[in-house]
Amino acid sequence: MSIPGYRPRLIATDLDGTVVPHEGEVSARTIAAFRKAHEMGIEIFFVTGRPPRWMYAIRETFGLGNAICANGAILFDLMNHKVVEEWLIPIEVQREIFTRLRKAIPSCHFALEYGDNFFREKKYQAKWDSGVDNTGVDLIEEKMVEPAFKILVRCENGEMSSDQMLAIAKKEIGEFCTVTHSNPYESLLEISAQGVSKGETLAKVAERAGIKQEDVVSFGDNPNDFSMLDWAGRSWAMSDGHPDCQKYANYVADAHHEDGVAIVIEQLLELPPRPFLG
Repeated sequence: MSIPGYRPRLIATDLDGTVVPHEGEVSARTIAAFRKAHEMGIEIFFVTGRPPRWMYAIRETFGLGNAICANGAILFDLMNHKVVEEWLIPIEVQREIFTRLRKAIPSCHFALEYGDNFFREKKYQAKWDSGVDNTGVDLIEEKMVEPAFKILVRCENGEMSSDQMLAIAKKEIGEFCTVTHSNPYESLLEISAQGVSKGETLAKVAERAGIKQEDVVSFGDNPNDFSMLDWAGRSWAMSDGHPDCQKYANYVADAHHEDGVAIVIEQLLELPPRPFLG
């Protein structure tokens, strides 16, 4: 497929399931594609649901770029491992979220993230953060002491799918926060402050850098990527991602384990730069 337009000025990509395999390491081809783009002067942003404490491996793998973490809640200086700016969920909103979701999804349990901290309820089944909080609390309100960049909600024993949970949560709390998920199989929701999303923060970053929407490309695979795919001038949904992803993207890339993003970037770098109209 021939890609129309000019060479992008900013490449924004999701990580897990997009350029980072669910199993194994990032491919040499993918690393090479991003490094070449960076050498050609293209801004690189890794736009992820991951918290900053998970970004050391990305810095070591790619050695370049910046990041938008926690689904848009944190603008992150990747090379210096430093939070530049963050958009947080106020304590009073956290309280309302916990109250409403306990009524709407009785089998759900909560975890909370702020600073470098991860706190969970005892019944919240931690997977990727196992070992960070080995004790837990009876009710997450015990750790509700400052604004948070993310609330995590997991259904006990996988009772509901992430999509089912998302439909309920949007109805119950969607008016005062942003609810999404990054994995349809984990029975897990991710909640950010109202108006915070990957797309919103990417738009801020591009505007501050003087980069127009049409000069931004993005890649993603799950609902937390929808806003970013929808906003970017050109966007690619991963062929092995969430089935609704393709509704928000312009194109479809090959599966993440087939170097889909690298293949597209290689083609994008062959395009001419946009003419400067002084």
